[in-house]
Amino acid sequence: MTPQPLLVVDSLSVSIGDIRILNDLSFQVDRGEILGLVGASGSGKSMTALAIMRLLPARARLSGTVRLHGEALGTKSEAQLQDIRGRDIGMVFQEPMTALNPLMRIGDQVAETVRLHVAVSRSRANAMAREALDSVGLKEDHAAFDRYPHELSGGQRQRVAIAIAIVLRPALLIADEPTTALDAGTQAQVLVLLRELVRELGMGLILVSHDLAVIAEVTHRIVVMQEGAIVDGGTAEAIQHLRHPYAKALLAAAELPPKRPALLERAAPVLEVRGIVREYPRKRRSFWHAPPKFRAVDDVSLTIHPGENVGLIGESGSGKSSLLRAILALERAQAGEVRLLGEAFSTAQGATLRRLRRSIQAVFQDPYGSFDPQWSVERLVAEPYYLMDAPPSAGERRRRVAAVLEQVGLAPADRLRYPHEFSGGQRQRIAIARALITEPAVIAFDEAVSALDVLVRAQILDLLSELSSRLKLAYLFVSHDLNVVRAIADRVYVMQQGRIVEHGPAVSVFASPQHEYTRALIAATPHFQAA
Repeated sequence: MTPQPLLVVDSLSVSIGDIRILNDLSFQVDRGEILGLVGASGSGKSMTALAIMRLLPARARLSGTVRLHGEALGTKSEAQLQDIRGRDIGMVFQEPMTALNPLMRIGDQVAETVRLHVAVSRSRANAMAREALDSVGLKEDHAAFDRYPHELSGGQRQRVAIAIAIVLRPALLIADEPTTALDAGTQAQVLVLLRELVRELGMGLILVSHDLAVIAEVTHRIVVMQEGAIVDGGTAEAIQHLRHPYAKALLAAAELPPKRPALLERAAPVLEVRGIVREYPRKRRSFWHAPPKFRAVDDVSLTIHPGENVGLIGESGSGKSSLLRAILALERAQAGEVRLLGEAFSTAQGATLRRLRRSIQAVFQDPYGSFDPQWSVERLVAEPYYLMDAPPSAGERRRRVAAVLEQVGLAPADRLRYPHEFSGGQRQRIAIARALITEPAVIAFDEAVSALDVLVRAQILDLLSELSSRLKLAYLFVSHDLNVVRAIADRVYVMQQGRIVEHGPAVSVFASPQHEYTRALIAATPHFQAA
């Protein structure tokens, strides 16, 4: 007798108003199976997960059936569904910091799930929470029960979110982009953890991701979604044989081609970082003693030449962001100096600092978070003009904004629109336009493509490469994604525990890494070679 599937989704459709979000989806998940749900942003992956959980927007209309253990979830009351969520179906979201309560200790948050579903004592709930935290690799000596989310690293917070989802050993776990914002080493650890949980607990797992390199590495079967419909799928072993043009485009974008070495003029560096030290005070342990200091950046030096793209890679906590803040003169270093276009930048003040800031701009990971949602695109892009003692007139500003929008592939008319009217990739283009408006010599990119799906990521990287070649722009590309750095960088610096442990031409570093830490980073990076 054939065993009954754990989850059966049959002809599932979701509409909001007159817009069809999901269109006639059918698939199943067996016990002990990992199903990869893959597609670009807007394909309907996350909405599918929410439809299974019955967590749709209030105005959404749903048709079709979702059966768990053979029981139709559509016939359940909201009270019954609340009991099923957490007990029978667990869910892990992409950004744990928004899913976790910042005012609750991590142990209490895991124990809360137990007490909401099972009539047990507080001590028993705490014991089950401790066991769940241990099972996801957060032993007592690494993550105390009474710590708060902000005291943990990104990878540790994601492990807490997984512990909450699996503490009651649900039959089905849904993980929505659980590793997108994590560095390569932490991502590998989380993926191994999910595989082990599926094997040990016999649960089914739906892994939602835009990255086929991740999906191919851990799943048994894949389902490819486009515009709310399933367009392709099959076993992970047969991933090379996907036939739909959209699926083939995802395959091609999954593994970025390495950049060809640039032929650079041996001009003077546009950016020089010499012996930077950045320290932060730790918690004071005694009234009688000064608080100890944590050295986040320890005697770091690097150079960037005109038109050169330099990558800075390392795990979370390696000191990349602290170094970048010192380079951008957003924080003052305890030692060392930063020189921009041959002038002292890290110690500049007043009019000199404003003038030099025009020559170095930054693009951040989440443009929506760095945009004022009430400002038009024209005002956002023209914002850096405040650095000028004599900013252009209104007419000239409008002309320059229109020109720079065209440079990044947007229409001049887009200057009248607002950030919420654009997709994630379009917003990142607006952020790049804002960085270009003052005609800088250097642009620093802080995880600028890590939150984008593979198709948009490839488009943005192509745009950046074209802009660098045409405008002779130098880039400092800070990222935990080694595939991205390999595709954009001429030279690479590898950072570990505040120090540069290896640097050199990107081709050489990725082909034959010399330092053990670099080899570990490369080995941990999901790798998929498209046919």
